[in-house]
Amino acid sequence: MNLPPLAAIRVFEAAARHGNFTKAAEELGMTQAAVSYQIKLLEERVGTALFLRLPRQVVLTEVGARLAPSTTEAFEILRAAFATTRESADGVLTITTIPTFAATWLVPRLGSFQMEHPSLAVRLKSTRDMLDFARQEADVGIRSGETKWPGLVCHKLFYANFTPMLSPALAASIGGIKTPEDILKLPVLDPGDPWWTIWFKLVGIEKPELRGDVRNRLGDQHLEGRAVLAGQGVGILTPIFFQSELQQGQLIQPFDVVGTGKHAYWLVYPEARRNVPKIRAFRDWVLSHIDEIKM
Repeated sequence: MNLPPLAAIRVFEAAARHGNFTKAAEELGMTQAAVSYQIKLLEERVGTALFLRLPRQVVLTEVGARLAPSTTEAFEILRAAFATTRESADGVLTITTIPTFAATWLVPRLGSFQMEHPSLAVRLKSTRDMLDFARQEADVGIRSGETKWPGLVCHKLFYANFTPMLSPALAASIGGIKTPEDILKLPVLDPGDPWWTIWFKLVGIEKPELRGDVRNRLGDQHLEGRAVLAGQGVGILTPIFFQSELQQGQLIQPFDVVGTGKHAYWLVYPEARRNVPKIRAFRDWVLSHIDEIKM
């Protein structure tokens, strides 16, 4: 036999537990008449009475008494399962982020977020693909682009600025970098990157002859940054991603001239989830750290 309607079973469980249709109605937010109707439907489906209707009370019949414990146990199992699922969902923050932001900015700072929120576990998904929040599992995302995305709350973090950087050893190999022309004496990583043309125009050089194979492409800034640190060439990088290396002298930014493109980095999440506590916590943490860097 197929199960009776779940709504009717739920009403029966509450009425059996309370031994009272009125209390069951109060618990379920229904009228007493609606409770009586659902019980009647269930009794018709089962084929026998489940309650005896006495003048001032209802009492389970023999069949009802046999059915009630199993029904209550089944609902307790469901409640426990959903409670466990909710606790798990509330306790895990899933972040989707582009690889460069993850490797150079987020991962080195995640420890402080977890110290501030020890009850939250973090799952990081590093990918260049644009995740669909409606179809894939994630709470928040870090994206790179020129504009906002429909249906998402979008917080602009910073623009993708760029300027040449190199290792001290590579700079020393030609006696130091004193003018932008000195960069043209050194191998350049990813010479086909349009950022190079933009930056050299800013310093008055219209057609720079870059040393390097235009077919070379490392793809992500954090990979190019590793090559620059290894002294393989001059890279054009976003300073905010390499602040630690610059402060420690592992990298040199020879000029204050910084180009600015239209692309920015954004923190995004679905509008419908803007007030979820774990999302609010991560949002506030990210924005406060970004503000510290900008100061």
